[in-house]
Amino acid sequence: MSQASPGAKVVVVMPARNAARTLARTVERIPTECVDEVIIVDDKSTDDTLAIARRLPQDVHLVWHPHNVGYGGNQKTCYLEALQRGADVVVMLHPDGQYEPSLIPSMIEPILAGRADLVLGSRFLTPGAALAGGMPRWKYAANRVLTALENHILGTDYAELHTGYRAYSRDLLLSVPWLRNSLDFAFDSELLFQAVHFGHRTEEIPCRTIYDDDDSNISFRQGVVYGTKTLWAAFRLVLHRNGILACRKYQP
Repeated sequence: MSQASPGAKVVVVMPARNAARTLARTVERIPTECVDEVIIVDDKSTDDTLAIARRLPQDVHLVWHPHNVGYGGNQKTCYLEALQRGADVVVMLHPDGQYEPSLIPSMIEPILAGRADLVLGSRFLTPGAALAGGMPRWKYAANRVLTALENHILGTDYAELHTGYRAYSRDLLLSVPWLRNSLDFAFDSELLFQAVHFGHRTEEIPCRTIYDDDDSNISFRQGVVYGTKTLWAAFRLVLHRNGILACRKYQP
């Protein structure tokens, strides 16, 4: 797989939905010395997200959806826009302030150095960090169970498979068929499974997360649906790998 050059273009993408209270301050904290461009994609917010995004500095590129398509659909627009604007490294940063923008240099370093195609900001590499950051206990337990099951299915040993803080190489985004993925929160898991299936190199770095009232967290019910869809996606990969039932998500 190709290695990113020292002069690689780094683009931060922000899939936004009703993030009016946190968007501006999250953008302000992005380290400009290592980021070439910021792309915000508004997924038909019902608050002032779009108006606030339009008042941000001119080096922020804004795309808006005329209809709500979901978290996965928003990411598809993010990555398509980043690729077409020449990105070599793409960092997904949630606009709700849950993940620290100051970690972006650490997120992109393994890709720029040619060691990885995917970097995950893990909340579980540092013992106790997730709960200390305010992660709900039901979500903590679900994360641990799902990650253990998925590691067993995939034959991997990730500390966490459900982080929303990720950095991708251009090579990965061009070679993995993520446009075939779900429009909802299952998109993240499907893309990670695809990266593993297609042999892309992955690194994890410790990341702190901050939970508060402004976070765009999924509800318990949504979490159950997400967990079910995630396990189904992993099972579909098993069926595909064993030649039982082919799946286009895992085909070039």
